[in-house]
Amino acid sequence: MSKIVKLDLQDEGTLSDLWSLQHKAYRLEAELIGFNAIPPLLETRDTLRNCGEDFYGCLSEDGELSGAVATAEERPGSLTITRMMVSPDHFRKGIAGGLLEHVFALYPDKERFIVSTGKKNVPAVSLYRKHGFIPITSSEVAPGVELIEFNRNGKR
Repeated sequence: MSKIVKLDLQDEGTLSDLWSLQHKAYRLEAELIGFNAIPPLLETRDTLRNCGEDFYGCLSEDGELSGAVATAEERPGSLTITRMMVSPDHFRKGIAGGLLEHVFALYPDKERFIVSTGKKNVPAVSLYRKHGFIPITSSEVAPGVELIEFNRNGKR
């Protein structure tokens, strides 16, 4: 049974595990969408540590960080899911969905949840739709790379 915990990015081991997980996960997304300049891939450990986001991690039975989600309050009444990452070794185990449900439960007072992903990232688009997100806008962030923003009503 996995457990979800708030991650302390001031802890060097946690930071290193998260940075490594982030790079594994976002390298795969970069391949899916054909774009290597995804912001999390450009971060150093120091910029990750100081990003100001709240991170929650899914720890496997052996203590491995198998997935993580990050959030930030960028707009009043809304919570933005700024990052979602799952280790390729743990795909299709319900980790991303569990992390989303954890965030929804942690923030029952939010009127809205916001998330964005590349249009060509079919697994992420499917995940967000499955969890009640509706596409709101899309924009081209680089030639041939479209980013979709999704919203989900909160306070259920």
